Amino acid sequence: MGEGKTSYDEAIQYLYGLQKYGIKFGLSKTLNLLKAFGDPHRGQKYLHIAGTNGKGSVGAMVESILSSAGYKVGFYSSPHLVRFTERFRINGREISQNKAASIAAEVIDAINPQQPPTFFEVTTAMALIYFAREKTDVSIMEVGMGGRLDATNVIKPALSVITNISLEHQFFLGPRLTDIAREKAGIIKEGVDVVTAVTQPSVLDVVRGECSQKKAPLWRVGKHIRYRKNGKTLNYYGLSRKLGGLELGLNGRYQNRNAALALAVVEILERGGFEVTIEHIKHGLKYPNWPGRMHVFSRNPLLILDGAHNPAAIRQLVDSITRDFSYRNLILVLGVMGDKDIASMLRRVAGIADYTLYTRPHYYRAASPEALKKEAERIKGAGESVDSIPEALQRAKAMARPGDAILVTGSLFTVGEALSYLDPEKFKPDPVRQVN
Repeated sequence: MGEGKTSYDEAIQYLYGLQKYGIKFGLSKTLNLLKAFGDPHRGQKYLHIAGTNGKGSVGAMVESILSSAGYKVGFYSSPHLVRFTERFRINGREISQNKAASIAAEVIDAINPQQPPTFFEVTTAMALIYFAREKTDVSIMEVGMGGRLDATNVIKPALSVITNISLEHQFFLGPRLTDIAREKAGIIKEGVDVVTAVTQPSVLDVVRGECSQKKAPLWRVGKHIRYRKNGKTLNYYGLSRKLGGLELGLNGRYQNRNAALALAVVEILERGGFEVTIEHIKHGLKYPNWPGRMHVFSRNPLLILDGAHNPAAIRQLVDSITRDFSYRNLILVLGVMGDKDIASMLRRVAGIADYTLYTRPHYYRAASPEALKKEAERIKGAGESVDSIPEALQRAKAMARPGDAILVTGSLFTVGEALSYLDPEKFKPDPVRQVN
């Protein structure tokens, strides 16, 4: 791609083509790519976030607080909702298409064709190059899968975060919870502080053991850091701060725990020289940029979108929907990836829906609407399969009567495609789709 200027569409078309190499764990290819650029990741300040759920929410809140305090904050996350550029942010702003295309072309030129990297390895290298060139004060790196052999684990962070751990990606990470915990604990580095909200005794044993071996200080939500929901606000009791009446901009009861994690991260960064006031914290928690998660799109009808894509996230979603929202009937629009634990997800969410529209996003991994409906029939009846998300949303809106609610969930791909249909100006998708 070195000859001539590479367009944005050409660049992401090539990158999506790398998905044919699937998921491969290991750090060597990412390190080789970075070596060709003079190891730009060395000497930079990073936060590394692993966990089953909540990584992005914690990252978005930390980004918002530190940005409010005047720092230049990078944030690498995945997957994106509607645009590839969402994966690379600085102070909440996506990388420009021109800059993304330029960096992608440079990285692609450095690829050894005999040992092609995966899509995620290339995008991780792009993020590290971008943040180094932009001279961020700190960059938040969200783990793609696992931790120990994830491409992001090439960094030496200032702080490691493990949000929570539940069964996921067993084919890649191992069949047991402790197997998954060991992979995620692989982000723990020698002498680097660790903050976590994990609760299961067996998982905590794994994290404690790794911290002990690496002499890494461990801080736990529920022990060193506490919080309490106080009506619609949050009270926080941290390592040195006690804060009350905090308003969260992200909906969902589970966001209280994520906010406590984010505040603990900020407190530890303050010990390292960052200066953050109470006003920065209040503003940052109230205005994070993280759409598609308990996203209230409209009130009439009540339309909520949430990217819950595994049983643990669905359980949290159901808890928030049933306890925090009032509605007469709930119409569910559901699209799930075929490699997920569909039966468990359906058991948790089908029971709260009065009618379900089984659909699929335009993505190769998506389960067919017919397969979802067939699985659901073992649990609960009322529902129908609909070929596409736009059709499902049209049908849901036509069905909804005053006082009803519509919930769109099952995958971030489902939510992203729904947002593009509902608000094509704000959530304008890339021309090139991630379909191969």
